[in-house]
Amino acid sequence: MSTTTIVSAPGKASSGSANQIVVRSPQFHQAEWRYTVTYNVAGIQVNPQEDSIGGKNKFVHLALQHTLNLVSEIHSVAHVQGRLVHGLDIAAVGDNDFYSQRAQLEASGLPRTTKSLSQITPFCHNGVKLTDVHKTGMGSSAALITYNRDRFCHLEGDGRRLAHNAAQFVHCFAQGKVGSGFDVSSAVFGSQIYRRFSPAVLDPLMKGEFATGTLKSVLNSNAWDYSFRPIQLPPLTRLVLADVEAGSDTPSLVGKVLKWRGHEDSCETAKDLWTQIDESNQSLARQLDALSQSYVQNKDVYEQTIRQLASLPAQERIRNLMRRMGDLAGVEIEPKQQTHLLDQSIEQAGVVGGGVPGAGGYDAIWLLICNPPNLPDEQQPLRRVESVWSTFDESNVTPLLAQESVAKGARVVQLDEIPGLREAVQRR
Repeated sequence: MSTTTIVSAPGKASSGSANQIVVRSPQFHQAEWRYTVTYNVAGIQVNPQEDSIGGKNKFVHLALQHTLNLVSEIHSVAHVQGRLVHGLDIAAVGDNDFYSQRAQLEASGLPRTTKSLSQITPFCHNGVKLTDVHKTGMGSSAALITYNRDRFCHLEGDGRRLAHNAAQFVHCFAQGKVGSGFDVSSAVFGSQIYRRFSPAVLDPLMKGEFATGTLKSVLNSNAWDYSFRPIQLPPLTRLVLADVEAGSDTPSLVGKVLKWRGHEDSCETAKDLWTQIDESNQSLARQLDALSQSYVQNKDVYEQTIRQLASLPAQERIRNLMRRMGDLAGVEIEPKQQTHLLDQSIEQAGVVGGGVPGAGGYDAIWLLICNPPNLPDEQQPLRRVESVWSTFDESNVTPLLAQESVAKGARVVQLDEIPGLREAVQRR
């Protein structure tokens, strides 16, 4: 699950010049963007420099532009000028799971397993330009936006809420639409049950032209009606994700589903199905909470139960409902190729359930599996699943190392707290 780390390190641009910002991504070729910050009656302007070898990057540009203006509205323009008196050097690095590591594994002659992935250098160089990298769909753009916002915002109390609201705005503005917002929310707050904010709250900002003071007013408004409740997986269970190379891009599914949902001939059916999916999701959340509570009450009995579950088949109500929605809407929320992969994976003992994440499509699957203690390695559900993936012949399937985040979202760390981070940040 997406977690953003704010590295506590001196901000100093490589040129040493005031009001110069350098953003670099040392995991890619030619991934450096340079900006000059100017000040006028219209506010703070962040201007891309023509000599930036990375070309245009609207996510970075918009994050800097609106963040600096928000900081100036909260504090003052002089405060921003003081922070940029020596310029700023920002190194943005992402966990290896954000990007496909198939090429790294093949170059090293390693099988596609979690054990092999753990041997790859943390924050490794991907050997390509940013525009050519194969992403795994883990929310890298949302994490980047959140990082660039939180770099200037306090993460305690209302500061974290403001960082969330600001990141949601920039992410929506960069994409040109208001999405679910879950990827940004999880980057800020961590694992959660989430309900999106009303899109209308961003109406005053989405056209891109607004008066000084509007940013602070909108982003601090009480009209932000999203809600989230922290949640965690029960002990001795594990979330497993896979990067699927299917040979085609994930289609644009959300718009088609929403069109079907709003059509007069299908809106009642859609409403009923939507309700069933929501109730099933809420029921699953309650069951996960109950399992966690059972562990607290009697650890020994809980561990015995997990061992028993490791030999039982999965429950698939939510997956069935999502697949039915795709059939009714005429879109491939779970394409046949993914169905075959999921069916074979979920047949394995100890798999609680699974599906296609996000809006669906071809590029990933998720499984919730038991992870019982003191079980021979070959009997562990993860090993059984990896065996299926390694022999699946309809697409190349690579596991990810990602597990549930327990860090509660965005956080500030020192460079040496995370293995390999200092080396990655210092890479040129």
